[in-house]
Parts: sequence; structure tokens; C-alpha cells
Amino acid sequence: VKASEKPLLKSQPCGKKLFAIFAFATCGGYSGGLRLSVDCANKSESDLSIDIAFAYPFRLHQVNFDAPTCEGKRRETLSLIGDFSSSAEFFVTIAVFAFLYSLAATVVYIFFQNKYRENNRGPLIDFIVTVVFSFLWLVGSSAWAKGLSDVKVATDPDEVLLLMSACKQQSNKCLPVRSPVMSSLNTSVVFGFLNFILWAGNIWFVFKETGWHSSGQRHPPDTMEKQSSSYNQGGYNQDSYGPTGGYNQPGSYGQVGEYGQSQSYSQSGPTSFSNQI
Repeated sequence: VKASEKPLLKSQPCGKKLFAIFAFATCGGYSGGLRLSVDCANKSESDLSIDIAFAYPFRLHQVNFDAPTCEGKRRETLSLIGDFSSSAEFFVTIAVFAFLYSLAATVVYIFFQNKYRENNRGPLIDFIVTVVFSFLWLVGSSAWAKGLSDVKVATDPDEVLLLMSACKQQSNKCLPVRSPVMSSLNTSVVFGFLNFILWAGNIWFVFKETGWHSSGQRHPPDTMEKQSSSYNQGGYNQDSYGPTGGYNQPGSYGQVGEYGQSQSYSQSGPTSFSNQI
């Protein structure tokens, strides 16, 4: 990993912690409510302010409220419909564990860098955990997005009014006064998918820390060409035995000055012999 990329890797847990905090705070800390109005034909039996409060983890079937029946002073106890705690709690659990792991990773990156790189075990564990959290963020955010859609339907004032027996009579007037504010829950879904993008994008940087990236790379073609050219320029591939080489130069064995002057020897021998005769 390049030196310029190490600060980027160390800064990733800070962004993860921040996004995880926003995710579980906007969802786990939610509380809202709605208000309905039932105007009976007999005004003395009306209730113009029926408040229904609900909160995380959105077990709406446990949220009870009283409503007039417009039949004397008798009132009925009703409850909202649906239990969406599984998707909400799963989403918040992922956010909490992601925050804790990011906090621990920050401490390791800063104070235990040598232990982190020892035997490549730290980068390998970090890579696996990052992949797992990326998958969990995708699944958890998708499940909570569907759960939030169902929560909006179950807490819609027009849908809640249909549960009241007094609203089934045309002589009575049932109206929504205030709808629940879901902006923070919408923000939690957005931060959930942002966390998925952040964790999935960090997979590449953690993968490069494992060493698999550098070990899997092959030598580039230009490096091989440079190596082959260095051997081709050496003494083994030159024309050392050619016309310009050391063994074929005319100055070594082909010069007349050394062995080519044997004419005097070959001529002097027979002449002296003939004179003796």
C-alpha cells in the first residue's frame, strides 16, 4: 500500500463511526404520534383530540388508545396493527456493532500498527469483517426500508380511523388532526444505505492491506523486455566469434609478420643444404 493511502485507510473508521451513530440514533431514538378527531352526532359524546403515541421498536400492536363509540358514554379500546420490531431492531443492532468495531479498529490502527500487520492476520480479519458488515448493511437497510413503509401505512391517520366503529357511521365525522413526522426515520434509511456504500468502498483499501493484491500482480511486459534486452546486449549473444571477434581477427594468426614470414625459413634450408653438397 502506498504511503499516501495509509492515512485514507486510517480515516475510514472515523467516517464509519459517524455514519453508524446517525443510523442508530435516528431510528432507535424515534418517538412520534398522531392525533385524531371524532365528532359524534351527539356532541356530548365527541372526542376531538385522540392522541396515539408510538416509538421504537415499533411494536404497534401493543399501542393502545381509547376512542368514543358515539353510543352513549361507552368507549372502546383499540390498538394499532402490525409488529415491525424485527427489522428495526436488526437495523439498530448492525449500526451499534458497526460503531463498536469502527471504534476498535481506530485504536488498533493508531496504537497497535505492528500487531495489526503481524503475520498478515490483522488485515485478513479486517477484510473479512468489512465484507460481512457491507452485506449486513445492505440487508438491514433494505429490510428497514420495507419495515418503515409498513409503519407509515399502519400509522396513517386515515387507516387508523377505519378501526373505529364510530367512524363507520355517516352521521359521525372523523378527521385526522395531526400526522406523525417520519423525517428522522427517512434519514435513518438514507444513512443505512450510505453506510453500505462506505463499507463496500472500503473493501478495496482493506484488500490491498492483506498483501493479496501485490502478490497476485504479475511483472509488467516492459520489465520482461528490459531483462531480455540486458541479456541480448551481453557477451553471449554478440558476434564475438564473428569476423570482428578475437579469434577471427587477422592480427592473431593471419598476420604475415609472425607466421607468414616463414618464406625465409623455407628458402634458407634447402639452399644451405645444397651448398654443403
